[in-house]
Amino acid sequence: MGRVLRHFNRVDSKRIYNTFVHKEAVFRICCSCYEAVTLEIIRQRKILEEYIHRHPEFRDSLEPVQLLAHPPESACRMAQAARRTGTGPMAAVAGAMAQLAAEAGLKAGAEEAIVDNGGDIYLRTVKPVIIGLYAGGSAAVNRLAFEIQPEDTPLAICSSSGLMGHSMSLGRCDLATIAARDAALADAAATLAANLVRTEADVEPALQRVMSIEGIDGVLIVKNSRIGLAGKLPPLTKRAGL
Repeated sequence: MGRVLRHFNRVDSKRIYNTFVHKEAVFRICCSCYEAVTLEIIRQRKILEEYIHRHPEFRDSLEPVQLLAHPPESACRMAQAARRTGTGPMAAVAGAMAQLAAEAGLKAGAEEAIVDNGGDIYLRTVKPVIIGLYAGGSAAVNRLAFEIQPEDTPLAICSSSGLMGHSMSLGRCDLATIAARDAALADAAATLAANLVRTEADVEPALQRVMSIEGIDGVLIVKNSRIGLAGKLPPLTKRAGL
């Protein structure tokens, strides 16, 4: 939650990124099995909405909640991420949907799948990809990008901000970006990191807190001129054209 849009810089001119809008969600998708991905988004959204209708606390809580009997896969992933991070389960919804959609494309036979759900990204690739960072305004980090190699995937890169995006954040963080193998966890952890940062002095404690969570590979936090990094993140490179 608290999502931040990113920019893909193509390192392969044969890649085609399509935009898919479903209700309030805007996806950018690169996958040869595009229909399988979009149908899975629609299917998973419907299943989750039906579950939330039975369990409205799952949608409204800002803390982990107990699942009802027979929860869908999306709710299970979100609930597990919430338990690890101490957030509400909806903090993980965008990441969970991105990963489920990408997995559907791969299962349908695609060699690679990249699904960006409003800045929460899950990807498995056979060629390198560059993912740009954006912290608003003229922040120095906007000139940088992650350079992700195929052997580093599957991987989730998820972001949150207290200053950008339409989702709720309890902090004033410019940008919190998480790398993890599980996109629901990365999404929830990004929300947690952004919640923890209100001033530059909060950056280091937030890095330590997030890196204490099992399953987190790396974290980047930006607050004003302070840029903090911890763990194993993809290599940073200068964005093309800058």
